[in-house]
Amino acid sequence: MEKYNALYAQSGGVTAVINASAAGVIQTIRKHTDKIGTLYAAKNGIIGALTEDLIDTSFETEADIAALIHTPGGAFGSCRYKLGSIEKFRKQYERLVEVFAAHNIRYFFYNGGGDSQDTAYKVSQISQSLGYPVTCIGIPKTVDNDLPFTDNSPGFGSVAKYVAVSIREASLDVASMAKSSTKIFVMEVMGRHAGWIAAASGLAAQKTGDAPHLILLPEVPFDQAAFLKRVDGCVKQYDYCAIVVSEGVKNAEGSYISESGLVDAFGHKQLGGVAPVIAKLIKENLGYKYHWAVADYLQRAARHIASKTDVEQAYAVGKAAVEFALAGKNAVMPIIVRESNTPYRYTIGDAPLEKIANIEVPLPAHYITEDGFGITDACREYLSPLIQGEDYPPYSQGLPVYVTLKNKMVAKKLAMGFEIA
Repeated sequence: MEKYNALYAQSGGVTAVINASAAGVIQTIRKHTDKIGTLYAAKNGIIGALTEDLIDTSFETEADIAALIHTPGGAFGSCRYKLGSIEKFRKQYERLVEVFAAHNIRYFFYNGGGDSQDTAYKVSQISQSLGYPVTCIGIPKTVDNDLPFTDNSPGFGSVAKYVAVSIREASLDVASMAKSSTKIFVMEVMGRHAGWIAAASGLAAQKTGDAPHLILLPEVPFDQAAFLKRVDGCVKQYDYCAIVVSEGVKNAEGSYISESGLVDAFGHKQLGGVAPVIAKLIKENLGYKYHWAVADYLQRAARHIASKTDVEQAYAVGKAAVEFALAGKNAVMPIIVRESNTPYRYTIGDAPLEKIANIEVPLPAHYITEDGFGITDACREYLSPLIQGEDYPPYSQGLPVYVTLKNKMVAKKLAMGFEIA
């Protein structure tokens, strides 16, 4: 029986553990060389597939592939590029077929978030629309934790751990100086439409008075008067106030507090810094001295403090993607199915890409306290297992050791290139 090749690609904002999913794919395929030939990786996501910029992963050593498990970033490059519909952008799909056919690719694994699963679903339709057989499996990844069906999204647990640790440590610093210096600390975290990351910071507070004292979520319209009253009361009671704010916080009219007027490659509104806006609001109305910080890329790149649970799950969905493809499944995404909370147990299931693409799951109302500034016990029960365990990378000379792959490019076989719009 003829063996077909496979293509793997990473998409969207990378995480501390997306390379663990890549390792899961690569190591699993290497155990099935009787069924799958060469595994290529597209350079810079779906863009690499369109431009025929393919990497031959067979040149990578077993040790380097294993090292991907503890290496952050995207080993093969990522992108923010969304395919249009097959009806309106047929040339994109015809190009993919040309590239796939030229390199005998019949398996496609796309590792990304909601927009990326939309791309994966569209690629899966090539078989029916253009008559080229291709098995397409989406692999979940997003720090935002907003994918449907799956218990959580690989990448989220490590960000959750990072922000909870960061607000606890920074708050101890602020508390030490509060009597005579800074009384307000504002930490901004990612989360455009869903407040999962901001909510995770609430795990740092284990008793009354612990930081964060207030959490501002996209799901709760910002009430300036109520907010300032709580901040003032917090300072009067504890000498300081630590606040975590999601970048996607909106006012009562539904406008982002920090909207910059720009849009990204997916068409999402580009958000500016909300932390300085909140800090300035406190200064102007209450007069308190403040400091603020924006976690930005630090929160999603922090492999040195990754959640062991997250690392294991990221690898598991990569492994399952290959197993699903070999079992004949198509147009599905591996999902994490929670079996129990204590102890935390999960299995890997699957869900149809068609029902996952472009769906965002917000923080449920029963996870948010009645006042809108904190998380409930139900939220803690959900979040806590996801940050458990440490999985430190190896260190040398005081710094973590991360791998850089050879990424040997494959010779192009098509005479014509492809221009990315």
